[in-house]
Amino acid sequence: MELRLNNLTKQFGDFTAVDHVSLTMSSGVYGLLGVNGAGKTTLMRMICTLLRPTGGQILCGGRDIFKLDGDYRKILGYLPQDFGFYPEFTVKDYLLYVSALKGLRPAVAKRRVRELAEGVGLSKHLNKKMKKLSGGMKRRAGIAQAMLNDPKILVLDEPTAGLDPNERIRFRNLISELSEDRLVLLSTHIVSDVEYIANEILLMGEGKILHQGTADELIDSMPERVWKCRAEKSEVPALMKKYRVSNIRSEAHGAELRIISGEKPSTDAVPEEAALEDVFLYYFGEKGVDDSALI
Repeated sequence: MELRLNNLTKQFGDFTAVDHVSLTMSSGVYGLLGVNGAGKTTLMRMICTLLRPTGGQILCGGRDIFKLDGDYRKILGYLPQDFGFYPEFTVKDYLLYVSALKGLRPAVAKRRVRELAEGVGLSKHLNKKMKKLSGGMKRRAGIAQAMLNDPKILVLDEPTAGLDPNERIRFRNLISELSEDRLVLLSTHIVSDVEYIANEILLMGEGKILHQGTADELIDSMPERVWKCRAEKSEVPALMKKYRVSNIRSEAHGAELRIISGEKPSTDAVPEEAALEDVFLYYFGEKGVDDSALI
């Protein structure tokens, strides 16, 4: 399964939300990483045919997805950041209802609901009302509904938003399991959501794909180095104004800072191995933060 974006553009009046994005994706997990407002959701809504592009094309197997119409949506699963449901429905009723909307035969729908409930850990909650589910349980129901038609393309928009750390880990593992023989596009602004499960990471900012590659390739592409240094508390605001600071740890007589810089920030600074969080800060963070309350 191949999905190709050719000069994809979406404008809202004078504002360009997605700016001439060209991209080819096949089987595996693609992590779309960027800050809020980067254009991730607009891009995903076009891929899901919920928005028509202002310019460019989206091709699936070489054919325009808007011309494929229903044939394309049969192989598509989508979990929006905020998905709708009837709060009085039980989990089982909700999934059967979505199955009917997707055109699944009743016998097939019942089997799929049982299989997916087991897969996402909802078997014991099928008779619980949707409004009674925790945030993590609702996201599990959300991914179950996206998988009802066994899609070849699975699009997940901020799937771990609002989840606690344990639920996020479980969800990431589930996504990794689901990625076999299908294309999974996962958008997030949380680095750890894609660092270990994405085959390829796409850095998106201001409507454009800035860089793409594996986590290691993105780390190697960063032109500046990561440094660790210690400073007096009175020196921290000036350092934060001058450099990108990815981490501050308060100590008894000052602070330890993790700094991204092309130059050595202080005489006692030592080089550190870069991580994907440093890459995120390099491309999306800003200098000039004066927040001494951090220490």
